[in-house]
Amino acid sequence: MWRELAPVGRHEGTGGYRRFAWTAADTECRAWFERQARGRGLDVEVDRNGNQWAWLGDPALGDAVVAGSHLDSVPDGGAFDGPLGVVSAFAALDELRARGARLDRPLGIVNFGDEEGARFGLACVGSRLAAGQLTPAAAHRLTDADGITLPQAMAAAGHDPDAIGADRERLDRIGAFVELHVEQGRALDLSGDPVGVASAIWPHGRWRFDFRGEANHAGTTRLADRRDPMLPYAESVLAARREARLAGAVATFGKIAVEPNGVNAVPSLVRAWLDSRAADQATLDTVVGGVERAAREYADAHGVDLDVVRESFTPVVEFDDALRDELARVLGRDTGLTVPVLGTGAGHDAGILSAALPTAMLFVRNPTGVSHSPAESATEDDCVAGVLALADVLEGLARK
Repeated sequence: MWRELAPVGRHEGTGGYRRFAWTAADTECRAWFERQARGRGLDVEVDRNGNQWAWLGDPALGDAVVAGSHLDSVPDGGAFDGPLGVVSAFAALDELRARGARLDRPLGIVNFGDEEGARFGLACVGSRLAAGQLTPAAAHRLTDADGITLPQAMAAAGHDPDAIGADRERLDRIGAFVELHVEQGRALDLSGDPVGVASAIWPHGRWRFDFRGEANHAGTTRLADRRDPMLPYAESVLAARREARLAGAVATFGKIAVEPNGVNAVPSLVRAWLDSRAADQATLDTVVGGVERAAREYADAHGVDLDVVRESFTPVVEFDDALRDELARVLGRDTGLTVPVLGTGAGHDAGILSAALPTAMLFVRNPTGVSHSPAESATEDDCVAGVLALADVLEGLARK
């Protein structure tokens, strides 16, 4: 499975992946998912929001157990973030069949669409729509860098954009969702454990900072006469690092758009996106508030206007206590070892769905600690350990 999926959407120059929602690479990934499901005799369906589901047993019976993740990527992302969870779900089913495991509840595998938000700027679109956390009207306003709207992209890929929206009936059929994911950090590497259980997802969001100045000639405009938005932006980058360090959080300006974007032109606009995450809401508010205050001071000092817009936000997610404890119990049952429980600053579909149904996450060790990069990795032994852990968990949950 891994070898077949690996070439899809991989950029030859960077070695990273460009599997963006509703593109040709995404279509290839979705075809791969359907082949894997049908090759195992599973029933395949695509819901109103473009999420793919594969079923062993009838989901209409309810109380289903579901595993999976996503197949899309960030720009030049790594191979493991998302796909490891989908591949592992199919492999876990193979393991359960090899064991002759008795499953009393329907078992599902899911590929959620547009989790990374790389194309339209909003993460977890497929799961947000299903859970009713993103309205169809708001989704229809999403636009990519080329001006293509989400409805246009979905229609071009053969999906009806007018059908999107909350899917409460489908989610009500699920008794538990377990998402396996490569760890996006080094906690497991430092503890020496191949697999861990998630405790919570930090609150996090994305804020757009629009610094508006005045375009002018770079060679003839005196420094004293400039209203250069690049200067307060640059100072705000340093402010974000400072505020995050002082608060024990993270804050990153990772994307900018510059107009007119000429080498010999003073910019008229620098549009920058801030990503910030912290262990609790109060700390996150402190960091983002501090960055915004500093940015406004810098903008005023340079005669630049500033607008700040919160584009997305996810509050802290505490995974279902009973389900989390059950995962830890199942994984430690045969060894008697304590399974590490750790928080994460990364958002996931499991976090979005946690408000609608019991969810949990398993993490597989990432020895580099690097994510959203081609350097992201996991050893084959650890991936196999993740599959066996997921199989144990699914077997335990799917038996009455």
